[in-house]
This record gives sequence, C-alpha cells and structure tokens, in this order.
Amino acid sequence: MAGAVLNTLNIRLNAQTMANLLEHSGSKIVFVDYQYLSLVHNALTILSSTSSITPIAIVIKDQLGEDECTDYPDLDYETLLERGDPSFPFNLPSDEWDTISLNYTSGTTSQPKGVLYHHRGAYMNSLMHIMMWRMKDFPVFLWTVPMFHCNGWCFTWAVAAQGGTNICIRNVTAKNVFSSILKHKVEYLAGAPVLLNMLASASPDEVEPFPSLVHVLTGGAPPPPSVLARMEELGFDITHAYGLTETYGCALYCRWKPEWNLLPHERRSAFKARQGIATHTVTEAAVMNPSTMRRVPSDGKTIGEVMIRGIAVMKGYFKNEPATREAFRGGWFHTGDLSVMHPDGYVQLKDRSKDIIISGGENISSIEVETILYSHPQVIEAAVVARPDEHWGETPCAFVHVMGNTTAENIIAYCRERLPHFMAPRSVVFGELPKTATGKVQKFVLRERAKALGPLLPGITRSSKL
Repeated sequence: MAGAVLNTLNIRLNAQTMANLLEHSGSKIVFVDYQYLSLVHNALTILSSTSSITPIAIVIKDQLGEDECTDYPDLDYETLLERGDPSFPFNLPSDEWDTISLNYTSGTTSQPKGVLYHHRGAYMNSLMHIMMWRMKDFPVFLWTVPMFHCNGWCFTWAVAAQGGTNICIRNVTAKNVFSSILKHKVEYLAGAPVLLNMLASASPDEVEPFPSLVHVLTGGAPPPPSVLARMEELGFDITHAYGLTETYGCALYCRWKPEWNLLPHERRSAFKARQGIATHTVTEAAVMNPSTMRRVPSDGKTIGEVMIRGIAVMKGYFKNEPATREAFRGGWFHTGDLSVMHPDGYVQLKDRSKDIIISGGENISSIEVETILYSHPQVIEAAVVARPDEHWGETPCAFVHVMGNTTAENIIAYCRERLPHFMAPRSVVFGELPKTATGKVQKFVLRERAKALGPLLPGITRSSKL
C-alpha cells in the first residue's frame, strides 16, 4: 500500500552476503526480528563502508527478547506504527504487472540473481494454491516453510485470502511442530523434504498424536517411500509439488487419482513422488529437448528439460537482462531440471542442473563452493557434487587435490568461514580428479563416487581418499 517492493532476505546468509543483497536491491528499509538484529547490524556496517546509502533498520521486538534490543538505537515496529498517519491514502498498483517482490535465488556471487514477481502472478498463484490444495475457509496454517522462499510459496497471501490463522514458531523442530499442531489445531503446513524426514524420524517423546488429518505440501527431491509411509501413519496427508523461485514456488502439482489408493504402498509412493502436472496458473509445462526445442516422447523414459510458460513465471532477473534472455530462450522458461514425461502427462524429475545441489530446500551452486575451495592455499584442484544426506536430502561433497597435508575438518572450517554454513561441504574426498582428454573434470564420475560413499548421517562429517 506504500508502493514499495518487498525483498525477503534469507536468515541463513552471513553478513557479507546480506550486505551484497541489500546493496544490489537498493533497499531503503530493513524490518528485522530481534533474533537477527546482530546479523543485520553487521551487514549494515559492511554496507556503510562500500555504499553511500545505508538502509534504516526497524526492529520487531518480542516480549521474550526485549532485553536483547536495548543496546541498539533502532526505531522499533510499534513506535513506527504510532507515528503513522491513519488517513494515509494508500496506493494500489497502477498496473497488475508492476513488481510486488524481489526474491534472490543465490546471494553468494558478485552478480546475484534477483527474481522479480508481478502482482498478477502473486495474486493468481495464491488463488491456485487454494483451489489445487483444496484449502478450506478460515484455515490454520503452521509456518514450516520459510517466508523468504518464494514469499512462503505464496501462502503469505493465500492464507490471508482465506481468512486463515498463521502459526509461527521460532525453531522448526519435531517437538515444536507436533505440539503446535495439537495446541492450535493446525490443518496445513508446507516445507522441503527435510521437514518430512525430521517428522518421520522423531523420537517417541517428541511425537504427539493429533485427532484429525494434517495436510502437508512438499517440493524438491521426492521423499523416500519409508518416509511417506511413516508420515501417513502419523496422520499426515502428503501432496508432492515442484517449482522454483522463478515460478512463484509451485508450478506442478501431483494431483492424486482415486484409483491410486487401491495400489500397494510401494506403487502409491512411486506415483506420489512424481512432480505432477501443470497448475492452473501455468499455461504449459513441457519436457523438451533444449537443443531442438521439441517435446520429448511421453514414454516415461526419454529425458529432457522441464520448461514452463504462463502467468506464474517471473518478470525477469533484476538488473540482469542477459540472464533473463537466456532463461526465456525460445519463448519458454528453462528450469535446468531434467525429467521424463509419463504417458498420463505427469512429469517426473530424473536429475537436476549439474551445478546445483538442493540441500534442505536451499539451492547451492557447486561453482560458488569451488571458488572458495580454490582460494585455500593448499588446494590445487576442486570439484563439488551432491552427496546423499539422511537429514538434508543432499549436501555438498568436495573432491580436492591438495599440496602437503591437511584434513577434512580444516577444509570444511575454511569454507564455513567464507560461506553461509549450509553451503559448506560436509564431506571431503582427497586425491587427483578424473578428467577428459581435453582436461575437463568428469563430474559425472564424481557424482557416482559420491553416491557410492552412501548417505551421510546427521551430525557427521567424513573424509576419504580417491
């Protein structure tokens, strides 16, 4: 209503990355919860040394954290409201294609990719969720998907449209989720597969039975059949979806066919793991050969790239016209994700863009991690691929060729000092890297080796030799 553009920031980023994003976006005001006030102050300190414009910080206090805000002179949210003019003539957008929000897919490079949403896309995608997820009037929604992920997959607006109640918890733990469901009669929640893993593996003292079905929307790597089975036992109804920041969150829904209920559990899980069909706001979702821009056969075998066009596709990348043109090459948005199309029209992902690791719902570019590894004084060569992880789905595995002696702990600590912690490798393999005749690193070989190492267990880092 103030005519501003909303720019949500990932709370897991470090101060340097946050400063980069604030500078790139040109943000003028930062609303910050007291829990992250120190992080934002560090970011603003860094920004003040490189930019002539520093955003104003407005702290949102909490009765539990009042004392933590006393050392900072920032304006607080309640005081800001008191200073407001009740007769302020609020502004509706003059054009439905005006920008409503800016969402960064990655903020760890000098050229972050900022995705621009328009009002029409946000409005329509919110209504799409209400229809396709069959969201009732006055729902109770538990926030387990971060609001900085595609504006909470547009549920920030969808819940409001239905007159719903938002339940917010500071720490997403199994105990907090189960107790919130029981206490507030939660009916809906959403999140990456890591959320399902956490709930399915909860200890008996963390699990609290609840009287009615709870609907869960998940997207990303398909949950294992054992996790789906356990979630059903606990009283959750799982819907699988697929999307990206560039598509306002979910662009495909795995719409459940009644006849699938009659199948054995393993077969049901296989169908539920599919990414599904286009939502109401996607004009077309196709699996295409990116070289010929022709659709691949709907045989469930031929691999192509998922491409999308429709209302719920971004306007483009902020201040990055070349990347925008490349993303929309041929009149389609190129997701970079590889999949097959089944005869019934359902899409199923088979692989992802070679440089992207999806860990706990966060996109990690292997190139960015490799850049840090190469800055290590003992690293000669480095390559990063995804390794299965029982908690996060997958995490970065670093293959490094080094001079002298060093340890996996040293390499990991070095990365954690220079990257957001979730981007740092959790396992390190030492040795020379396999290469082609032209000297290129054979990443497909490394992916197979990382897979052969087996999944990492929670809280464990490992090292080995090639």
